Amino acid sequence: MSPLKETSQKDNKHLLLVDDDPNLILLVKDYLEFQGYEVTTAENGQEALDILSKQVPDMIICDVMMPEMDGYALIEKIRQDARISWVPVMFLSAKGQSQDRVKGLNTGADVYMVKPFEPEELVAQVESSLKQASRLMRHRSNISFDESTRIQVPSNVELTPTELKVVQLVAQGLSNRDIAEKLSVSQRTIESHVSNMLNKTNLHNRTELARWAIESNMA
Repeated sequence: MSPLKETSQKDNKHLLLVDDDPNLILLVKDYLEFQGYEVTTAENGQEALDILSKQVPDMIICDVMMPEMDGYALIEKIRQDARISWVPVMFLSAKGQSQDRVKGLNTGADVYMVKPFEPEELVAQVESSLKQASRLMRHRSNISFDESTRIQVPSNVELTPTELKVVQLVAQGLSNRDIAEKLSVSQRTIESHVSNMLNKTNLHNRTELARWAIESNMA
């Protein structure tokens, strides 16, 4: 068993591992459990969604190429569901080309790891993602408890469906260029949407827009 010092941060951290390769599932699950994580497994995206409807893990580790529902389709559904959209997702893939990594990250993955990988690197990436998610959740709780620091906007602000999509992506930390690519429009169009929202809300910059989206539970 691992020393207590090593597992203390990982206690009660629940990971969902999705892969159609039983050997990889066995190896990765075994290694992560040895490190102190609780691991649930699924063989494809559909099985993962069934599990996600009943429980929310701290992180999802997911193969890209799977039968029934691949990693791209799964992450799209995860990012559309407010209950689980915040969960960090790591893609595992045998495809290591630059365009594959870019596609994975643009689809919404937080980390893209190429097979084969060292178990130590996998664990380091998992820890890094969990820390990041934890910082974001702490930031959100601090905001919601301290009303005096909340972003103030006029009460009658109404966003169009496209503006709502854009502000959610701004709150996720994406650049205008990334958002343009994700929504298949020009960067100028996104800049125009951001500018319209700044005018409507009387806010000064994208950071304030992002905070407002998080505080209003839009993100």
